[in-house]
Amino acid sequence: MTTIKLAPSILTADFGALADQIRAADDGGADIIHLDVMDGHFVPPITFGPIVVEMVRKVTKLPLDIHLMIEHPERQFEAFAEAGGDIINFHIEATAHADRLLRTIQAMNKRAGICINPATPLSAIENVLDVTDQVMVMMINPGWGGQKMLPSMLDKIRDLRSMLDVRGLKPDIEVDGGVKSNNAASCARAGANVLVCGSSVYNTDSSPRENLAALRVALASA
Repeated sequence: MTTIKLAPSILTADFGALADQIRAADDGGADIIHLDVMDGHFVPPITFGPIVVEMVRKVTKLPLDIHLMIEHPERQFEAFAEAGGDIINFHIEATAHADRLLRTIQAMNKRAGICINPATPLSAIENVLDVTDQVMVMMINPGWGGQKMLPSMLDKIRDLRSMLDVRGLKPDIEVDGGVKSNNAASCARAGANVLVCGSSVYNTDSSPRENLAALRVALASA
């Protein structure tokens, strides 16, 4: 049975108490901490740089999953790796040198991930699947937390899972965007094994521990 990992995104966390928010997710059973890096160019918002990754690294031993939503990721990835990132993900739409960058990240003893936007076909990443450790399928158009998942992306996950199985490849399939208790099991059944969960973990309705527990209960039906 495939183990489904939960990766809370700090994008919707309270940055005024970020260390406490990270510890709450850690104590609540998170498997990974997901950090969304936005540059104001690849996506409109700007979030944070390596200094925040350094801070998060000091308060948790969980793997840090760095999601680079930035132009020219080959110019910036080293800083995030050195700051404490364990998994460095970048978008296929943001660079012409995906194969080279994946191999360079791996040469730094980091896991390398490729991300794909909703409108980008899987054929765009087909030629680098054998050199990636993780494929992140965007379930929303990236840039803002709290969006609703695009249901059609479940078919994309299924197609990706079939593509990987046919070729005997085993990178993680991570989904990012709109993951809630009412759709987490659908993502897992489609073939995802890492679920990024932002506003479903960090919100004013319940604690991160309670929200992570609810997601685990929902995943039990997968």
